[in-house]
Amino acid sequence: MQTNLVQQFANTSEGQEAEEILRACVHCGFCTATCPTYQELNDERDGPRGRIYLMKMFLEGGEVTEKTREHLDRCLTCRSCETTCPSGVQYGRLVDISRGLLEEELPRKPKEKWLRWALTRVLPNRRLFGLLLRAGQAFRPMLPEKLRTKVPPRRQASPWPASSHNRIVLGLAGCVQPSAAPNTNAATARVLDKLGITLVEAPQAGCCGAVNYHLSEHERGLEQMRRNIDAWWPAIEAGAEAIVMTASGCGAMVQDYGHLLREDPVYANKARRVSELCTDLGAFLLKEDLEPLKASAQAGKVAFHCPCTLQHAMKQNGVVEQVLTRAGIDLAATKDKHLCCGSAGTYSITQPEMSQKLLSNKLEALTIDDPVRIVTANIGCQLHLESRSDVPVQHWIELLDR
Repeated sequence: MQTNLVQQFANTSEGQEAEEILRACVHCGFCTATCPTYQELNDERDGPRGRIYLMKMFLEGGEVTEKTREHLDRCLTCRSCETTCPSGVQYGRLVDISRGLLEEELPRKPKEKWLRWALTRVLPNRRLFGLLLRAGQAFRPMLPEKLRTKVPPRRQASPWPASSHNRIVLGLAGCVQPSAAPNTNAATARVLDKLGITLVEAPQAGCCGAVNYHLSEHERGLEQMRRNIDAWWPAIEAGAEAIVMTASGCGAMVQDYGHLLREDPVYANKARRVSELCTDLGAFLLKEDLEPLKASAQAGKVAFHCPCTLQHAMKQNGVVEQVLTRAGIDLAATKDKHLCCGSAGTYSITQPEMSQKLLSNKLEALTIDDPVRIVTANIGCQLHLESRSDVPVQHWIELLDR
């Protein structure tokens, strides 16, 4: 694709990166076949190829309107198009860059601005989110149905193992997961303990930065990344062998720290090392002897939902399924595995109508084989799926924590 970016963008590192991505696109359209929003709306502007043209027009100085932003906002950033693309177009990076620049050029309406501000201040704040969630859970029976379904039931975490081992891996508590699904990391710690590995959470580590960065508050997101690097660095220097991610949304973000902070003179090398150490829990376990985790009895068919961040961003499609099969779990058949469930970070809040359509499609696809439960690998997907699922939903690691 030929490009001619205006000087305003052409002389910046983000503009140059965007131009390189644009030039890789050959307009083939293979991406439209796997784009969830294109499949629903059949509008070229709501598919990757059309959105690429819209972003190109903006970066070349063309007129952009609220309609332009509407089509970009409707993108889930699921990155299914990246998996399909034969030219290796890094669509996710292009959208992040373009959205951030567009935010500066085209101010949002007050209502939209307030909603996005609230999301970026509440969700990444673990303590504030926890307090609000507890309040919602306390008054859950009195809430309107639409809001009530979004409030998960209160859960308790089982105790972490008391033993310690020579092998140490780092974990990230994150921002939403500790309150909404506190047993996920506790179950991970117990499973790893059976394999002779100790999971350690750095108390000062918090939100991975994804919420802010993907909502165009790039600098705030980068600051959260730097804070996590500082929190992890002493353990890394002490010999921690990996940073094991239990939420694939966070994993997808942390694996990009090295790229996003590549020009930071203080953090560039540390960020690159953190990204090298980052691995999804499934990929980590696949390299281990799973004999101690084998299920002693079948608990019925289990449907696994592979989050977009796991299969398209972290490129780990099929890995968790291998772990579960080796552990003796009977996996149910599903369909349309490549399509997003509609959670997509804050998408279920900012784009509720499309999100609910995709959720209906995904629940149908996950239950064609009558599973007794649904498991997934990301807290956002877990909460979104269980908001309307008739089948129990949990993180897959809890199946191995017996």
